Amino acid sequence: MTANANSSSSKDRIVIFDTTLRDGEQCPGASMTFEEKIEVAELLEDMGVDVIEAGFPIASQGDFEAVHEIAKRAGDTVTIAGLARAISGDIIRAGEAVRIAKRSRIHTFVSTSPIHLAHQMRKTEEQVLDIIAATVAQARNLVEDVEWSAMDATRTPIEYLVRCVDAAIKAGATTINLPDTVGYAVPEEYAAMFREVIERVPNSDKAIFSTHCHNDLGLAVANSLAGVAGGARQIECTINGLGERAGNAALEEIVMAIRTRRDVMPYDSNIDATMLTRASKLVSNVSAFPVQYNKAIVGRNAFAHESGIHQDGMLKNAETYEIMTPESVGVKATSLVMGKHSGRHAFREKLKELGYEVGDNALEDAFKRFKDLADRKKHVYDEDIEALIGDEVATAAESIRLLSLTVIAGTGGAAKAIISLDVEGSHVTKEVSGNGPVDAIFNAIKAIVPHEATLSLYQVHAVTEGTDAQAEVSVRLEEDGKSVTGKGADPDTMVASAKAYLSSLNKLMVKRQRQHAQAVNA
Repeated sequence: MTANANSSSSKDRIVIFDTTLRDGEQCPGASMTFEEKIEVAELLEDMGVDVIEAGFPIASQGDFEAVHEIAKRAGDTVTIAGLARAISGDIIRAGEAVRIAKRSRIHTFVSTSPIHLAHQMRKTEEQVLDIIAATVAQARNLVEDVEWSAMDATRTPIEYLVRCVDAAIKAGATTINLPDTVGYAVPEEYAAMFREVIERVPNSDKAIFSTHCHNDLGLAVANSLAGVAGGARQIECTINGLGERAGNAALEEIVMAIRTRRDVMPYDSNIDATMLTRASKLVSNVSAFPVQYNKAIVGRNAFAHESGIHQDGMLKNAETYEIMTPESVGVKATSLVMGKHSGRHAFREKLKELGYEVGDNALEDAFKRFKDLADRKKHVYDEDIEALIGDEVATAAESIRLLSLTVIAGTGGAAKAIISLDVEGSHVTKEVSGNGPVDAIFNAIKAIVPHEATLSLYQVHAVTEGTDAQAEVSVRLEEDGKSVTGKGADPDTMVASAKAYLSSLNKLMVKRQRQHAQAVNA
């Protein structure tokens, strides 16, 4: 590449082809409903994705209807593609599904590697060349935009791959995809494959070349970017790297690698990166595939720091340990996680954030107790740190106590909670309904002790095994940018839920009282 990093010419723009709804959905257990596919497609379009591979229309009537509806709703800035094997019926079905789109594409593929031809296709090289010519021409008669893929291209002899690509372009293919179908390639050879094919195919300038990399060796993103260096200008990827086996190249990693390292990758894409986290969460929810905590760009820990050295650097200058801002990918802010690896600098800043100003001796004493606690406790929350400074939290548990609880729930109607609380010596009973038993309990508590805090976490887990296991419930409340977490344990999950909510609410009241006292003394 000799292009200037500030150039925005078509030669430097990367077409982002998202196949979350097709290849991503092929991940075992990741099937999405019709409505979920529509929601994902709309968000991908809003993000600026150039091509959405909406599905495999021949696979089922439901897949056809989803692709057709996505094509129908799509605007004129996005191309909607349907996948088709190199079979006449597949191509006809794909054409029927996508032709309604303002910009439509048929993506057809056939195997080219010796192992696939011998054991899957059971065809000769010449027979496959005839199939390519016939099916690409058929697709081109249905739509103007046709993509052809050489399945298992990276294990195909280069001489034969060149012949196949030449045949596809002559038949009317406008995009040529050379996928690393089984995640076998390494970056250097993947880039070299593109260079050689582009150089040796006489009419290669009539098509855009595309990457499609699987992550079996953890090289999908690296291979995709290497393919671009070799001359590809389309990258096929998925949100969160969702896909068969070990998954595909992750869209968010591709986009941010290009944005962050434009000094060595002078390319552009149309993606609005601030929507990446939102897209990640949506796909994770609809596919029921959680995002690993340390996932690049969109993982929970991607902008979290616990190491004392890192926290100290971050507090002095964020660029010491962050190569991109959390806001650039749609994350609200960096998180300095308080744990056993945290240092004094971060601990002092956390105390200031919580409203405490302590001297050096008091800081050393509190820091030692914090370290002791962090060795015993996996997660150290704000209220844990507050308890190290004073004993207010310990005594606050007596201000509001659970006296009794009765919950009525079932299929017959709304759930009902009858709860009695001791509020600073006064006994109060309320009967309140809710959308389920837990909601009814929390609504009843709020009716007795009004507050504006929002529930940001409700988590239940069994302390031991068996149906008689004690339930441990965690509840986190947030108010005015501050959060408190309470826990409750009981063999009855509903009682444990009430205890946890009250524990959190008690801590919240202590925090209010302390802030009020500080304001009065100021």
